[in-house]
Amino acid sequence: MSTSGTGASAVQSVDRAVTILEMVAARGELGITEIAEGLDVHKSTASRLVAALQHRHLLEQLSDRGKYALSFGIVRLAAATTGRLDMARLGQPVCQRLAEVLGETVNLAITDGEAGITVAQEFGTATIASQNWVGRRSPLHATAAGKVLLAWAPEDERRAVLRRRLAQYTDDTITEVAALRTELARVLDEGHARSFEELEVGMHAVAVPVFAADGSVASALSATGPVYRLPRRRARAIVADLREGAAELSAKLGHRGE
Repeated sequence: MSTSGTGASAVQSVDRAVTILEMVAARGELGITEIAEGLDVHKSTASRLVAALQHRHLLEQLSDRGKYALSFGIVRLAAATTGRLDMARLGQPVCQRLAEVLGETVNLAITDGEAGITVAQEFGTATIASQNWVGRRSPLHATAAGKVLLAWAPEDERRAVLRRRLAQYTDDTITEVAALRTELARVLDEGHARSFEELEVGMHAVAVPVFAADGSVASALSATGPVYRLPRRRARAIVADLREGAAELSAKLGHRGE
């Protein structure tokens, strides 16, 4: 049975829902009749779309007038985006300075559901060719930054990741839950994480936590380079440089230190 019609209908519904949010944002508040006229649809269709947006707390009904306005769900989504943008803006100078000092690519990553996402990146002076990871998601269990984010994550978030199958990317990827728990305990004890060819053969990385004002880990600052230029000994040696950069960024976030 063909599902092309169903797919087109779903896309149309999403488009109409987004249009409703844009209309309400522009006008401040709108009634069902106004929304239906703006979409050029029947009032029953407009009502169903508004009900879905209201259920997801993106719209709320103003009881005294029966019209609809944007709800707190919009603020929640905007806050998440603002947080990423602020982290990238504050972290970029730190990444740039470290990349110049270390000669390697420096990244800043935050948690994005059950993965990590790079919000800032600066290529090192010694880099011949590197991938642009900004905006890309990466597995928490197979990257240095991901291990930092996972080690300091709230227990329920950490359990959610550990309940899933741990994908294998190379022969050195940790895929056993018990082994990953041991690794995360080491990360907490030593204050930094390492990934030696666990995500990509021939690549090493080391990462440290960046703390928010409340003491939680806001992001992970990491340096990545090829094995021949960032061997295990050097990877451990540059932890001090990364910690200095992380302390600078943590201070910008309002963290007072230990």
